[in-house]
Amino acid sequence: MTPFIAEIIGTFLLILLGCGVTANVVLKDTKGHNSGWIVITTGWAFAVYIGVIVAAPYSGAHINPAVSIGLAAAGEFPWDLVPSYLLAQFLGAMLGASLVWLIYIDHFDRTEEQGLKLVVFSTSPAIKNIFANLLVEISGTFVLVFAVLFFTDATILESDAVIGLGSLGAIPVAFVVWGIGLSLGGTTGYAINPARDLGPRIMHALLPIKNKGKNDWSYSWIPVIGPLLGSLLAAFLYLAFPLV
Repeated sequence: MTPFIAEIIGTFLLILLGCGVTANVVLKDTKGHNSGWIVITTGWAFAVYIGVIVAAPYSGAHINPAVSIGLAAAGEFPWDLVPSYLLAQFLGAMLGASLVWLIYIDHFDRTEEQGLKLVVFSTSPAIKNIFANLLVEISGTFVLVFAVLFFTDATILESDAVIGLGSLGAIPVAFVVWGIGLSLGGTTGYAINPARDLGPRIMHALLPIKNKGKNDWSYSWIPVIGPLLGSLLAAFLYLAFPLV
């Protein structure tokens, strides 16, 4: 598997399961209807874990443009690879969102509220406030990228030999995303990933979803610009105040 394909598949799995859990909770007549925020945040954390364990051996499993740009800005990833990673991530996100629609198509048809259909694909603020909404996307992504920059490998103390944890090594990033969702996500839905929001939002505009309503393009720049600013801030502080 090439890094490009790995990023497509990893992001596809992230969005398939992440947008999938949102659909299960908000759409009408699903088994998980109205099961709540804990289900959504937990589902997204598991989605991250599954996407990472598949893509990590081949691409490092960024599955997020903010992670790719943040790592590059911190000197931990080559800038010349960033464009191909971003393209793969957006393609994977669009494919994942499309499959969610096909899986839940009957429930989309039965759901009357247009806003609930959009929220399956993209984030939206609980209270629209440009400054506050942008701040939470910056802050949430800062936490994500800053934590990723300080992940360390397990070692054997006697020899300092680095050992791999295999698929268990993806657990920390899932916990970080889970924590961000529980603590900060109630304000905007915590995109913290430009591909996660913009890719599915584009598919919401393109797919023949019954009575789908508007795409809220006036808000769409916040879950793109906010995560990018947060990732750059994390990289700057990582370089300015090295702790390891």
